Formats: sequence, C-alpha cells, structure tokens
Amino acid sequence: MKKQEDKNLFAMRHSTAHLLAYAVQKLYPTTKFAIGPVIENGFYYDFEFEESLKGEEIKKIEKEMKKLKNKDVSFEQSWISIEEAKKLFKNQPYKLEIIEEIKKGEREDFGQKDKVSIYKCGEFVDLCKGPHVKSFREIGEFKLIKTAGAYWKGDEKNKMLTRIYGVAFKTKDELKEYLNFLEEAKLRDHRKLGKELDLFIINPSIGKGLPLLTPKGAVIRNEILKYEEKIEREAGFMPVWTPHIASVEIYKQTGHFQHYSDVMYAPFGIDGEDYVLKPMNCPHHYMIYKSRPRSYKDLPFRLTEPGTCYRYEKTGELSGLLRVRALTIDDSHILMTENQIEDEFKLCIGLIRKMFKAFQLNDYYVRLSLADPSDAVKYIADDATWKKAGEILEKIIKDNGLDYVKAKGEASFYGPKIDFIVQDALKRDWQMSTLQLDLFMAKRLNLTYVDKDGKTKHPVILHRGLTGSIERTMAILIEHFKGAFPVWLAPVQIKIIPIGEDQLEYANKVYQQLFSQGFRIEVDKESETMQKKIRKAQKEKVPYMIILGKQEEKDKTVSIRTRDGKQENGISLEKFAERVRKQVEEKN
Repeated sequence: MKKQEDKNLFAMRHSTAHLLAYAVQKLYPTTKFAIGPVIENGFYYDFEFEESLKGEEIKKIEKEMKKLKNKDVSFEQSWISIEEAKKLFKNQPYKLEIIEEIKKGEREDFGQKDKVSIYKCGEFVDLCKGPHVKSFREIGEFKLIKTAGAYWKGDEKNKMLTRIYGVAFKTKDELKEYLNFLEEAKLRDHRKLGKELDLFIINPSIGKGLPLLTPKGAVIRNEILKYEEKIEREAGFMPVWTPHIASVEIYKQTGHFQHYSDVMYAPFGIDGEDYVLKPMNCPHHYMIYKSRPRSYKDLPFRLTEPGTCYRYEKTGELSGLLRVRALTIDDSHILMTENQIEDEFKLCIGLIRKMFKAFQLNDYYVRLSLADPSDAVKYIADDATWKKAGEILEKIIKDNGLDYVKAKGEASFYGPKIDFIVQDALKRDWQMSTLQLDLFMAKRLNLTYVDKDGKTKHPVILHRGLTGSIERTMAILIEHFKGAFPVWLAPVQIKIIPIGEDQLEYANKVYQQLFSQGFRIEVDKESETMQKKIRKAQKEKVPYMIILGKQEEKDKTVSIRTRDGKQENGISLEKFAERVRKQVEEKN
C-alpha cells in the first residue's frame, strides 16, 4: 500500500472513531468520553456509560452510525484557548484531564500548550488534531466487532471504561474478507482449542497468568524442549540449571532492577536479605561463568537452560499462554571473543531456522532493534558502543541472507538485537526468537578471560532465546496448526479403534507393540459405534486412527485412517510403524 493510501485509510478510520462517538452521544447523552485512536485495521473509543452496555446495544450503536453516515456532515477543525476548551468540555472529566496536561506541556497530541485543537462533526465536538476525511460520505465500510473493559490510561488504579472496537475498510469486499479472517482466527484461538483439546488451564485458585499444563499439554512442551536439547547438543551448548529466586543485589548490579522493576515481583526477605523471583536467567548464567578462571581456549562458552521466569504482567494484558506471569525462556548465553561474534550468530541463526522448519513456520523476517539516541535514560553504554554493535548486527543479517526492517527504540537496555518475526497460517505476525548482542555487561560484572597474549579481557555476550518462551510458542503453534499438530508434536499420535468388543484383545496386542516402540497411543474401549469413535478421534485431532475389525485380526494387519479422512486398508503393522517413525524423525 502506498504511503498516501496509508494516510487516507488512517484518516478514514480516525473519522469512523468520531462517527462512533457521535452515535453514542445521540443515543446515550450522559456518556463521558475518553479517547478514540486508530489501531491496526480499525479503531476504538473508550467511554464511561452511566449504565453498562447490554449485549445487543452495540448493534443499535452501529445502526445509528450508518444512519449518521448518510448525512452530509463535514469535519471542521478549530484551535481554541485552554480556557475556552475547559468551558466547552466542562462536563467531560477525561477531556478536562487531557486539557490540563496540555496546559502543563506534558502532551502535544491534542494541542500546543496554550491552545488545543478541536474537530466538530454535526453536534459532536472532540479534542483532536486530525487527520480526518472531509465528510462522513468519505467513510468506507465499517463494523463494530466487540466491547472490552479498559482502564483509563491503562492504569489499574484508574476507572474501568468500556472500549468499543470497530474495523473499517474502503470497500465491502475488503471488510468481508477481514471479517472472514476474524471468524477463522476465532476458530484457531488457542484459549478455545486449549480447553477443547485439554492442553492447559488457568485456574483462579492458582492465580492469573499462571498456566497449568495438562498431561497432553505437557507432551507438547516436552517434545519442543526435547528437540531443542538435541539440536543444541549437536551445536556444542552445555545445559545448566538455576534456581527460581535470587538476591535482588545481582539484578541491581546488572541494571535489570533499574530497568525492569515495573515487571519484577516485589522483593521478599530471607535471613535479613532481599530476594526476588527471577525475571530472567542472565545473571545466574553469568555467575556460572564467573565461578572459575576462564581462558580464551574456553571460548565460545555456550550455556543453555529452559528456565522458568516470573514477571508481573498487568491483568488486562494477560492472554492465555501468549502473555503469562510464569514463562519458560529457552535461554542461552554465549560468552565469546569479538572475533567469534559472526560465527556464533551464524550458528544461532542456523538453530532458529531448524526450529522454524520443524514448526512449519516457513515465512519470517527479522527486525533489527536499535536504541533511540533521544532516550538516553533507557539504555546503558556509550553511543560509540551502540553504533558499533548495531553495525555488526546489520552485517550479520545481510551475510546470512535475512529479510529485515529496522526499529529504533526497540533494543534491550544493554544492546541491540535481532528479533525473528514469523507468519502463521493466517499470515499474522508473531515475534519469537531473539538474538541480542551485549558489549557492555561483561565489563559491568567484571567477567573476564585470559587471552593468548596473557592479558585479561572481557568477553562479548550473545543472549539467545531460541523460540522466546515455551508458553508463547505453544500458543502460536496451537493457532498455526489449528490444534492439528504434526505427528512429532501431537499429544496422542495414534488412536486404536476396535470395531467390536471381539477385537479388543487384538487391539491390546497392537497397542503393546506400538507403545513399546515409543509411540503415544490410546485404545478407544468405549461401547460406541465405529463412526462415533472416528468422529471423536477427529475432534481430538489425532493424526492416525487404526481401525481393527475381523478381517484385520484374521490377516494380522491394520487399516489406517488419517484425521482428514484418507484411508488405507490391510497394511502390516511394521510398515505403518516405520512410516510414522520417519515422520517423527524428519519432523514432517
């Protein structure tokens, strides 16, 4: 989409947010208005209603919007003084709060310290700097899709408002296509599928954001970690284990406490010392490195651990397995010399590519996340170090043939990073793996090695998250595969379905043979029809069903049915087992 088209679409969506607010004002005159920005594919507006909206009222609001859209109402901008603005919005507390912030010079998105911008459309007036279309007639196709609770300014201490979301496009076909996409996304929602397939639960008795994996969910997690362990071992990584808590002092030394304290759980006392639940694994790994003298011959020094960390995410941001408070980071820290940087990044990029191939995530690009020089407080190290690190990463990206974009201000506080963004089956972007270059932390913690010239030097550190977090990865894969996992990840790989009770004995023999070979397998012993058992297995998204009747028992063979309905009769158990084993090994 061209930049001019982007601007026009933005203006249209922004105008639709005002149209929404206008409709709400006409239907519910006592409503208090907060803000209504443009978001991806649409817009939202936050309101404080006198009474809670009922389910059907969103349709009523949409109908009123369409009625108003047909009128030739223009958008008219004016600049007025702070005092005029206060009088105009005297009954709107959220607008008055914004006006006060403009007066203090704390924000310019609605004004310029001594004056504010307003837009009028019909009887509705709002604080706004635009842009907007000329009139309602230029607004395209839209639909209100949902409501949600939202704290004013995102702060849980503030009042809970009602947020109404809408989508807007230029044409009916574009809107229809996007609404179809939303329906498919609902069917793939990992929270819905996680419950239906019995993969995980989040129980209020345990706590918000603290997922519990069921036996089937644990299989997926363990298979991911098993594969990671295999490819890491082949690449020369050394597994370690570290505790879930640490002294708060180490996080002060690293700078994490100063930069991440808002997501760290509050310190608690043990024997007169302050400890915290670990929010990341980095300091623990550094102390393993520091525990004995190191030589250049020890480098690169590759430590790896799927360590569970704890972060206080806001309640409104928690989302199934995508955003949790207990997350298992498949972390590695590589301590190395400067001339090893490119080789170690290449090694890690190779691991990530293997992982994505196994996950069938074939479309991805990387984001080169750099510091924002205007925000010096957010980052440590000097400008020269940041410039050098950024140039090194950009060269690595180009040398490894990766498609990339740059993102200023997205770096970690200690260094720039390469974030891998994957696209799932619905072409949605998800951030997963990350490679971070740290030219500073070793100096800060006095991590050293003796070089070949006998001099003491500081190693360079590569922070590597192979997938990011296991919980988030599971959520992405549930939605990507729509719960129909490839054989190597499927919680139950094979379901044996005896046609009648007379075949139960043969079914148990088949089960024992396959179970002894390491396959995850179940026998459906229920007294139900074969078709009902097949439908149940398909609903559970089991990759293979073995159908056993009198003929199979007589011939000592099996008939195979896949979850998508393909069937093959009378094949040997050995041939079938070899086929499935190959699929598991090759991650097909």
